[in-house]
Amino acid sequence: MIKKRKIPLRICVGCRQKKPKKELIRVVRTPEATAALDLTGKMPGRGAYVCPLQSCLEKAIKGRRFEKNLQLSVSEELVSELDKILEKGNEVEGS
Repeated sequence: MIKKRKIPLRICVGCRQKKPKKELIRVVRTPEATAALDLTGKMPGRGAYVCPLQSCLEKAIKGRRFEKNLQLSVSEELVSELDKILEKGNEVEGS
C-alpha cells in the first residue's frame, strides 16, 4: 500500500488563504537581518509567503504584512523584484 505524502501548506500574507507551499513565493529574513527573495524555499531564516498574484502582493504591501511577519522593513528593491517576477508569470499564463 502506497502512503500518501503530506503536502505542506502555508498562508499567503496577502489573501490569508492556505495554499501548497510550492504555489507560493517566499520572502525570507536572513540571519544578517535583511529581507531576500527565496525562490528555492531552502534559505535559512524566517519566511513569509505570498501568492503569485498582483492583488495579493498589493494587499501585503498596503497592510505592511511582510514587515509584521518578518519583523523588519522590506526594501523597495525587493518589492520591485517581486513585481517583475509576477509580470513574467502573467506573461507566461497569458500566451
